[in-house]
Amino acid sequence: MKRIAVALAFVALLVCVGCGKKQEQTGQAPETAGKKKWVIGMSQCNLGEPWRVQMNKDIEEAAKQHADEIEVIFKDAQNKTEVQQAQVREFIQMGVDLLIISPKEARPLTKPVAEAYQKGIPVIVLDRKVEGDQYTCFIGADNVKIGREAGKYLVKLLGGKGKVVELKGLMTSTPGQERHKGFMEGIAGSQIEIIFDADCQWLEPIAQREMQSALARFPQIDAVYAHNDPSAHGAYLAARQEGKGREKTIKFIGIDALPHEGVRYVREGILTATFEYPTGGKEAIEVALKILKGEQVPKNITLGTRIFTKENVDKGGEPL
Repeated sequence: MKRIAVALAFVALLVCVGCGKKQEQTGQAPETAGKKKWVIGMSQCNLGEPWRVQMNKDIEEAAKQHADEIEVIFKDAQNKTEVQQAQVREFIQMGVDLLIISPKEARPLTKPVAEAYQKGIPVIVLDRKVEGDQYTCFIGADNVKIGREAGKYLVKLLGGKGKVVELKGLMTSTPGQERHKGFMEGIAGSQIEIIFDADCQWLEPIAQREMQSALARFPQIDAVYAHNDPSAHGAYLAARQEGKGREKTIKFIGIDALPHEGVRYVREGILTATFEYPTGGKEAIEVALKILKGEQVPKNITLGTRIFTKENVDKGGEPL
């Protein structure tokens, strides 16, 4: 009887150990069997511009709608090309599933982007282009068209002639180059004269300082064409601070049309007009999901634009 009791006890012990192992394995199953999230690396060239803050916000909001599928890791290059180059390579080492980048400059970021692309990481280039075709998809508005429409609008506004200050964006970036090119096309054949121009790197304080120089040199300035709304606003502040009332006679034109910035400035009478430049953040996430699911996407996606003036601002602007 003793032997039978010992045997039964031993069998019971084995059963308990087996149950323990089974419970342990069952507890691990949800982790290993759970659906893996795709990791997206987002490299933003800087967060010193409100428009770029909005871009990140648009990406974040769009990603939240697919929180069970994707995770986005944001990096801010702080307006330094070498930092952004390093960040792209860091994303490559991390093995992200997809890279989104809004480059500070085209040429210096071309090689790191190509490195990611050649390693099989899909790359969405947002807003500013890189050179060549070593990327999956570019998303952005037509900056040449926006510049051209701004030029045509100014020709009409000034009756075909006038003296204009051009406050440019970063001219080593494609949007700066294209917005200038389009503007020159738009004013071609008119008597619009650019009497002063400066590279303001998209930053309001630099634009304000450059506009102060223009005001000191030129007694007649009919309009300011700024490559973004912060620069247009900086020019307005410089004119107001001059104390001669020229902020009331100069026409200020900007680009971006964020609701809390450019559109508000138009509504308040600070800017005469602003042209919409959509961030593409929402579209980037939509395209990223298609790529990650194996769907084909276009090489280039061009976003639309619209003009906001005091006549149409309360109606949501006018598509162009």
